[in-house]
Amino acid sequence: MDKKNKKIEYDVIVVGAGHAGCEAGLVCARLGLKTLILTINLDKVALMPCNPAIGGVGKTQLVLELDALGGQMAKTADEAAIQIRMLNRSRGPAVQALRAQIDKKEYEIEMKKTLENTENLILRQGNVSSIIVKNNAFMGVKIESGQNFYAKSVIITSGTFLRGRIIIGNKDYMAGRMGEYPSMSLTSSLKNLGFAIDRFQTATPPRLDKRTIDFKELQIQPGEDEPVSFSFWNGEKIFDNIPSYLTYTNEKTHNFIRDNIRFSPIKSGMVNTHGPRHCPSIDRKVINYEEKKRHPVFIEPEGKYSNEAYLQGLTTSMPFSIQQLMVNTVEGLEKAKIVRPGYAVEYDYIIPNQLKHTLESKIIDNMFFAGQIIGTSGYEEAAVLGFVAGVNAAMNILKKPSFILKRNECYIGVLIDDIITKELYEPYRVYTSRSEYRLVLRPDNADIRLAEKGYKLGLIEKHQYNKVLDKVCKINEVIKMLHRQIINPSADNNLILKALNTSIIDSPVSLYKLLKRPEIKIKDIMQYFMNCAEFDRKVLEGAEISVKYKGYIDRELNSIKKFENLENFLLNKEIDFFKIQGLTYEAREKLSKIKPDTLGQASRIAGISPSDISVLMVLSK
Repeated sequence: MDKKNKKIEYDVIVVGAGHAGCEAGLVCARLGLKTLILTINLDKVALMPCNPAIGGVGKTQLVLELDALGGQMAKTADEAAIQIRMLNRSRGPAVQALRAQIDKKEYEIEMKKTLENTENLILRQGNVSSIIVKNNAFMGVKIESGQNFYAKSVIITSGTFLRGRIIIGNKDYMAGRMGEYPSMSLTSSLKNLGFAIDRFQTATPPRLDKRTIDFKELQIQPGEDEPVSFSFWNGEKIFDNIPSYLTYTNEKTHNFIRDNIRFSPIKSGMVNTHGPRHCPSIDRKVINYEEKKRHPVFIEPEGKYSNEAYLQGLTTSMPFSIQQLMVNTVEGLEKAKIVRPGYAVEYDYIIPNQLKHTLESKIIDNMFFAGQIIGTSGYEEAAVLGFVAGVNAAMNILKKPSFILKRNECYIGVLIDDIITKELYEPYRVYTSRSEYRLVLRPDNADIRLAEKGYKLGLIEKHQYNKVLDKVCKINEVIKMLHRQIINPSADNNLILKALNTSIIDSPVSLYKLLKRPEIKIKDIMQYFMNCAEFDRKVLEGAEISVKYKGYIDRELNSIKKFENLENFLLNKEIDFFKIQGLTYEAREKLSKIKPDTLGQASRIAGISPSDISVLMVLSK
């Protein structure tokens, strides 16, 4: 080894400075490790190349869980948000979600400022071309300029940059994102180390000059006009509330797409890799849903001082001239001008069953992966994976126990367990339906579920953890008050109940039982029967959910206990599944490929039957 190069040493190297890389680098540095982030372009730290938003159904849970553990995304979102909305307000608490419209440039500035002012963290520009390994363990990286950097551990968070290929119509060129240099050599290095690699694709819609949009024809989508915040640790406030707008495609749009579908890369053969089904292009929507007369298109601001508008729902990679004419068929966009065309990007990713639950490679020691390089989609998914990879890289170096989040504890655990256990046929994103325990894993209780873990890691301060404990105590206090306070069947009380559209009472009833009625809200209880002015909104909401959904929550908690029993059955890492009599051939093949750590993980592999689990139970320890 070159002695001169050997002097360049760190505890952890993070490759990439997207949302995964930022969280990974920050957590390693905050845990006291000398950390280097290497990125192709220092002017693109924490870039949002697609939608200008954070959160949404399922994704909000990830952001709030990350925040409860001590991550950064929610805090920076609060700094850069220009509007926050509550989605699914009329539905149950398990599927309600915050979604913040973000000033994209402000988010980049705030996140880079945080990185540059974090002790132990160094940012450097460089394109990593190869991984240096000795005795099957990571040693360092080489960048294209020829310089080597050495460290005890590495976290690869390369996003869509590995042999990234941009496609617009019948034109293509190599790039990680439009206008950005790709990483062309790192894939070969990973393959040489034994990693199985595949390709995915994703796409983004065109951006419009908002001065050319006729907003009078569009439906306004305002944000919340009440104080709110994404981070538990920030004070709530009313945001600027720059609105989004809603319009729809129409028959003219769909006929135009059908007439020009031959130019679509998904029809011409320019794109033949799998993209995310949850975010199909408008060309694919028209092909797959012929009966639909229209599709929603949300027009979202990209920033306070930007004239660019994002077209959520109008993703396409058709030729630029076709994109422009297609946009002009939409109501309100008849004169709109495209400032950036939509495009598709193909990229390499490593098949994630090659990772442990810690996100460390099963092939090379001290080598971790996070974000789109392991088959996920979305800023939020990337951020939480970067955080978990960062914590575990640190735990390895500090000789501390691994940090493993289970699927019964949080959506982060669901995400990790799913991608390393199940086969991916498209980029993975989190939905509430992915979790068996979504009523327990709600957005409102993420701090209650996970702040203790963040505190024990040293990423949550004592006063923050005490704030969570105080919240729990106050929720319990409100519930006790509801049990204690009884209302009598007086004429006045029954008049109030009638006004609330609920049945009258003919015997004394506790406020607890009254609140269990679906039509009764805790604000009604406060207004007419009990003074809870000393408790804040989050405490009252927590108490209301606990009361109204107690039966369902208890059922899920019992299910979690049964689940934990299976997770306690550990499988021998050296086991040869092909030698086990009684397993089906499919089970032997899939178990050998995935190498599950526990019986619970084995039970979630597609094709593994209850009888296979019974056979494995005898062998587990």
